[in-house]
Amino acid sequence: RLFSDSARTAHQGMALPAAQFLTRWMTHLCAPSFVFLAGTAVALSVEHRLARGETPRSVDRYLLQRGLLIAALDPLWMTWGFTWGRIWLLQVLYAIGTSLILMVLLRRLSITWLVGISLGLMLGTEALIGVLSTTYGSHTPLFIGLLLSGMRRGSFVVAYPTIPWLAIMMLGWACGRFLFAAKPQGPHRLFFGASALALLLFVAVRGANTYGNMALTREGSSLVQWLHVSKYPPGLSYYTLELGLMFLALGAFCLLDKLKVDFFGEKLLRVLGQTALFYYLLHVHLLELVAHALNVQSKLGLTSAYIGGALIVLFLYPACIRYRAYKQAHPEGWTRYL
Repeated sequence: RLFSDSARTAHQGMALPAAQFLTRWMTHLCAPSFVFLAGTAVALSVEHRLARGETPRSVDRYLLQRGLLIAALDPLWMTWGFTWGRIWLLQVLYAIGTSLILMVLLRRLSITWLVGISLGLMLGTEALIGVLSTTYGSHTPLFIGLLLSGMRRGSFVVAYPTIPWLAIMMLGWACGRFLFAAKPQGPHRLFFGASALALLLFVAVRGANTYGNMALTREGSSLVQWLHVSKYPPGLSYYTLELGLMFLALGAFCLLDKLKVDFFGEKLLRVLGQTALFYYLLHVHLLELVAHALNVQSKLGLTSAYIGGALIVLFLYPACIRYRAYKQAHPEGWTRYL
């Protein structure tokens, strides 16, 4: 296992074997895409609810309840899959849930303000963390760890503090609001343009190798060093790289849809995309249970990890289809909170 995506866990001269590093690096795209698309999907849902005559108060209550549930799923459910309860983890579901709670107020801002505050947080969080680190040193107050910098105290770990991920949620919310209001005929152009801007900024930030990297700077010019960006907490280089790649993928999918092009795996991706949280809540526990039953935890190589991951997707695929059908048949049922 290679955990080097933070200045706290990496050190000067740390070995970064390409196969292990790139395997972990590929997963970095998941969390920002998950948070961004959560913001987009909920924004579209909220706009549709308001257009049908639902009251703002009812929408606020829905966001608050859903946010509390999703945030609670990390310590109450996911932590048992990742660590068997040995470490209490606040990860991406905590970030999504608490961000949804804050969106009860923030959703009232205009698209311009949402985008502006989002970009401001992405740009300025590193400076704010630096000031607070100077003030408090290694004794990070709990509220700062929960909201801004992340922290570890014994068996309690905040891996995804709210504010850095709220920035992505707000950007996704603005996107959803724009798509609902403008109904653009070619959203792929918007995504391709955003991708180009983000990736150009990544090259500039990572190339300068100073501010924007959360102290996880390059130690050379190899591809691995360029991609070795800080996720815990995310720095500007992480935001621009991962969101740039996400926008590129979204643009490609939108273009394929516009051109009515079928491609291999389209049905699988569509089902998993429409049941993302359902799948996420099950796959870690299933992987851990199988590994524990076979007594192969941390004993096999990367090839086995890829095979195991693919088999879990195939195993859960029928369950995802059934869950999607149930959710579509009961749009106002309990599934709307997941």
